[in-house]
Amino acid sequence: MIINKGNKVIVAMSGGVDSSVSAWLLKKQNYQVEGLFMKNWEEDDNKQYCSSKKDLDDAKNVCNQLGLHLHTINFSIEYWKKVFLNFLNEYKKGNTPNPDILCNKEIKFKLFLNFAITNLGGNYIATGHYVRKKKINNQVVLLRAFDKNKDQSYFLYTLNQYQIKKTLFPIGELTKQEVRRIAYNINIQVANKKDSTGICFVQPKNFTNFLHRYFPIIPGKIVTIEKEVIGEHIGLTYYTLGQRKGLNIGGIKEKKSLPWYVAEKNISLNLLIVVQGRNNPYLMSIGLIVKNIHWINKYDLLTKDIKCSVQIRHLQKSVTCKVSIINNKCVKVFLYYPMFAVTPGQSAVFYLDERCLGGGVIKSRFPLLSCKM
Repeated sequence: MIINKGNKVIVAMSGGVDSSVSAWLLKKQNYQVEGLFMKNWEEDDNKQYCSSKKDLDDAKNVCNQLGLHLHTINFSIEYWKKVFLNFLNEYKKGNTPNPDILCNKEIKFKLFLNFAITNLGGNYIATGHYVRKKKINNQVVLLRAFDKNKDQSYFLYTLNQYQIKKTLFPIGELTKQEVRRIAYNINIQVANKKDSTGICFVQPKNFTNFLHRYFPIIPGKIVTIEKEVIGEHIGLTYYTLGQRKGLNIGGIKEKKSLPWYVAEKNISLNLLIVVQGRNNPYLMSIGLIVKNIHWINKYDLLTKDIKCSVQIRHLQKSVTCKVSIINNKCVKVFLYYPMFAVTPGQSAVFYLDERCLGGGVIKSRFPLLSCKM
């Protein structure tokens, strides 16, 4: 097979197993393959939050083994300006942003793509995302991965036609188990490397300590719906709707033995409002307003209500909904079933069967029961 011999692909090498197997698969398909390692975060002295040096070493070793040239580029300044400052501003407002989605939009599929095509002469870029694409009616559509437990289309809803056409997703039709098996068979050293978790600049276990560097401790009261004070929080910035862990609320006399969850944050009064039980109606929403809407395909631009499904977190089960247009950048979503912990700042992504239609940022929600104070 020599059909791809003249096509140069620049693979986003992260030092992980997914991008490594992606590069190997493309080389096997006779693409002209080179790697590009992208550094987006400057480590501090103790390096407890970022592992980019280890990831770069892993990427170098994999490329050496596969016989690929590895380029490197530092987008730390651009990342700070385009992604991280937005992250901080949203947290200051009491929202819970998703910087990985903005990183894909502003860094990986804009700056990285442009550099790979313009400076390195690539015909395509490739990533280790678990997602697929397909051409329909002279447009490309974005599809969920075959492995539904690894599907990453939620993170890519901001892509446009050019970006999808210029990107290859080699492992979108494979399961994670199959990717690991390939890695073992070709004996690359990252075959056993754990998947990265959390957001793109800090791991979950370090997240609260990380926020301490940017937000002050502003203690306040933790209260119930009945306005009963049952604890103290360290600052509303450090909590998100639906959060269960880290509330430090023990057993309370005359209260049910159900776990406590964050139901609302009252910014003006600095109150953290909590309720008991995951199925508590105060945690449920029957609709939401979504802003900054982006549709992947032109024929999905809304002119009337559509029935589809919406997903408000990565890998969270989607819910059937009706989407109604407010204006060209904002829609109202009516849920057929109540959803748990709809959170402003997070993204709502819309699907029609396996096809990702697009999405936007959650502006507000319509709670099943309001707990505003």
